[in-house]
Amino acid sequence: MSETRSEAPLIDAEEDLSPAPPVAEARRRLRAHPALVLLGIVLASLNMRAALSGVSPLVGEIGDHFHLTATVSSLVTTIPLIFMGLGSIAAPKLARRWGTETVLFGALALLCGGILLRIAPPVVALFVGCALVGTAIALLNVLMPGLIKRDFPEKAAAMTALYSTAMILGATASAAAAVPLENALGGWRGSLASWSVLAAVAALVWIPQVLIARRGTKHGAAAGTPKHLVEDGPNLSRSPLAWQITLFMGSQSLVAYVCIAWMPTIFTDNGMSKSQAGLVFAFNTLVQMVGSFVVPMLAGRVRSQRLLAVAVVALMAVGIAGLLAAPVAGAWVWAALLGVGQGGALGLALTMMVLRTRDAHTAARLSGMAQTWGYLLAAAGPLALGAVHQVTGGWSIPIAILLAVCVGLVLLGLGAGRDRKI
Repeated sequence: MSETRSEAPLIDAEEDLSPAPPVAEARRRLRAHPALVLLGIVLASLNMRAALSGVSPLVGEIGDHFHLTATVSSLVTTIPLIFMGLGSIAAPKLARRWGTETVLFGALALLCGGILLRIAPPVVALFVGCALVGTAIALLNVLMPGLIKRDFPEKAAAMTALYSTAMILGATASAAAAVPLENALGGWRGSLASWSVLAAVAALVWIPQVLIARRGTKHGAAAGTPKHLVEDGPNLSRSPLAWQITLFMGSQSLVAYVCIAWMPTIFTDNGMSKSQAGLVFAFNTLVQMVGSFVVPMLAGRVRSQRLLAVAVVALMAVGIAGLLAAPVAGAWVWAALLGVGQGGALGLALTMMVLRTRDAHTAARLSGMAQTWGYLLAAAGPLALGAVHQVTGGWSIPIAILLAVCVGLVLLGLGAGRDRKI
């Protein structure tokens, strides 16, 4: 039997890298003055969901402007997810070649460019910008936890809480401000473009860290060398448990990104004002902090996480069913239940990647597998449900499909939550 853990450690994307001597020395100097690194982490975290959440309340206006169907409009959410999955593959390789600091700076600069490209006149620029935004977020997703563990090893739990909180606050602020910014800045383009300022500021803060980390490194030299062969460890593609965790990650992400894409539209289609729908969606995002904070702590204290999996999925299912039964009258209640369940499901998925593996190398590989295939699976959600909505002319069948996904999540959680190791 495996021992219980009071706290699940972070999955370190640099666990398998030995930094080049000049890079290691530069990072020691940076850690002696952590304020700059801390500021960079907070600003980067604020950007990690803002560019996605700020789109959701404006999907209707974007679709009307370009005369898009509901199915095509959903690509504004689907395309970033596809590239969040594909970008996860490249992140460790880029970090090995250029160093985490340089890649994080590049990701923030790419995010700024992608946000601005989304508002360019041709519709193709909208979709290319979405791809750049998804790629940038993928790099941040993969590298940020490892950087926190590397630079704040004694305060990893507190820094993870700060990082997670900043990420959710960024998403909440973006969702809540989308419609007011649209009104203040003359349309949806001004609202979307405003978030490029936050990304640009974050990128500027990372410039000194890039310069310090690369100082003394020979031109063209890699920032680090791998400690392990990629194929070291168990064959994850042949592990049922690895696939259960991957599909749990993907299915809960599918529900989450369907809500990001369509929740405000569901409310407005049922008579709620656009500004109030944006606030309810922002509230749903905010309360996810409760689940993402509490559930991983509980998961680390028990041998089996099966009951936790059932509990968080049940909260999600009740919230989704409420959107079908009384979408406007109970909107705040459904948003709260769904949000706590969503945050808990994500926290549980990330925690099980650690609890179900025997070493950090395997945990990092499983994280890469789960993020790549998980986001690619999630990308199908907004597109498919947008198409079903377009064909049926309502939200009853799309919401029923989400409830069916919840049934599958329970089964996956019962499998992935068992006290077993890959």
